[in-house]
Amino acid sequence: MAAEQGVRCVRPPTGTGLGGMMRTLLLLLWFAARASALYFHIGETEKKCFIEEIPDETMVIGNYRTQLYDKQREEYQPATPGLGMFVEVKDPEDKVILARQYGSEGRFTFTSHTPGEHQICLHSNSTKFSLFAGGMLRVHLDIQVGEHANDYAEIAAKDKLSELQLRVRQLVEQVEQIQKEQNYQRWREERFRQTSESTNQRVLWWSILQTLILVAIGVWQMRHLKSFFEAKKLV
Repeated sequence: MAAEQGVRCVRPPTGTGLGGMMRTLLLLLWFAARASALYFHIGETEKKCFIEEIPDETMVIGNYRTQLYDKQREEYQPATPGLGMFVEVKDPEDKVILARQYGSEGRFTFTSHTPGEHQICLHSNSTKFSLFAGGMLRVHLDIQVGEHANDYAEIAAKDKLSELQLRVRQLVEQVEQIQKEQNYQRWREERFRQTSESTNQRVLWWSILQTLILVAIGVWQMRHLKSFFEAKKLV
């Protein structure tokens, strides 16, 4: 059975009371560190999953490369082309939006259509590659979300943009991404409010039901005792 591990990437909540400028500043600081790079180790049958909170209509690009542990040299070496990674991405509704086999080094891309927590899972094709049997694999992963996923050097060369035009385009896309993030945070607040109201209603109705049950039991006990005393001719 494959082992599965999840890593949650949580966004900072937007403030309410510091004003729109402070909220925008916090989002700008958050976007400055939005691109996340890491590496992790997986065994032959392991599966690693990452949870990323993503607004809707947002592009996500993941770059990865793998290294296979060399027992003779006791260090990690670049994996051979035959060793690959299977990438699976699920949206908040648990629908698979990406499921594809890649090589030992590559890039996967997807666009979110539903705001919320997206699950990104990776595991190796070790069952098809006998040299990996019983070994450890190191995976370097770099996930870029939103405007960080754009290659502006390529965009500038393709559209023949000047440095000023390119900078303006970057700022416009950053503002659009901030707006998406704000909409996502409002959606989260609305969803949390609905959950809280639903929970409060359930607690209220449960309390009423408990009260009715206690009253009914009390009435039944009094009628039962009255019948008992009448049968014993005590009243």
